[in-house]
Amino acid sequence: MKHTTFALLALTAANMLAQPPAPPQSAPPGGGNRAGAKGGARGGQLNGAAAGFVVNPTIDTKPPELPADLKPGGILIFSKTSGFREEAAIQASNVALAVIAKQRNWPSYITENGAIMNAAQLRNFKLVIWNNTSGDTLNEEQRAAFKTWVENGGSFLGIHGAGGDPAGFPAPRSAAVWKWFIETLLGAQFTSHSSIMPGDIHIEDKKSPITKGLPAVWHRAEEWYAFTESPRNKPGFHILATVDEKSYTPGRSTMGTDHPLVWWHCVEKGHAVYSALGHAGMMYSEPLVIQLLENAMSWSLVQSGHACSSSK
Repeated sequence: MKHTTFALLALTAANMLAQPPAPPQSAPPGGGNRAGAKGGARGGQLNGAAAGFVVNPTIDTKPPELPADLKPGGILIFSKTSGFREEAAIQASNVALAVIAKQRNWPSYITENGAIMNAAQLRNFKLVIWNNTSGDTLNEEQRAAFKTWVENGGSFLGIHGAGGDPAGFPAPRSAAVWKWFIETLLGAQFTSHSSIMPGDIHIEDKKSPITKGLPAVWHRAEEWYAFTESPRNKPGFHILATVDEKSYTPGRSTMGTDHPLVWWHCVEKGHAVYSALGHAGMMYSEPLVIQLLENAMSWSLVQSGHACSSSK
């Protein structure tokens, strides 16, 4: 991606973050702190936008009307939240993903309407990105439609919050109530996270197209997610990046010597990529974060519709 694209992303994200947060979804009750089931708290404000629980989460039943000029075979960017919501991160990441798509001439559509998860509308997309989603966002029919779409060859990309719901939270505050989403699609159950601090990411698979252009050791600040177990322990999972816990203070959000952050695997005929990176809004103007996202999007689009092989 050209440096002008990085500049555009940074400028657009900064402009978005300077605006008031979108009104309908989020407000921080009781001070708006996020306290993970076993982890640290998230402050009530992040980059000037509200961060906290979604007020009165609902299940959408009326699908959105897709633009008449939306070309098939593109990207659906889905950012609905029913649990925690980081407004700045969602605004900035949606912008970043949309700009990447525009630069690469990939059709894209952004929505928080869960009713788009129906067979007819999903057929328009090769890749569905769950972008910093949280909580239980779909009804049974919508779950079934998305599951079928993935298993029949669709590509899934989960970003940060999409994998970050504590299992102990009651519905609709946790996606953990949908066992297929956690156990099969993601492959790992979130437990907690550290506070935001610098650490060293180690690129484990340097030959993967998803890690192209990333340094072997990537030093940056992040809210480091921890999971009940490493997906490495499951057949068919490919670990792309890990974090070195010796490079920061994980506290109770520790996984020991094997702490994966980015991985991919097959889901029947479909492909699933998950990245735990990307907590704060301003992180989506980092060139290497953008590089990782673009790589994952490109790889997912190429693989979509093809028989999934765990060796790719």
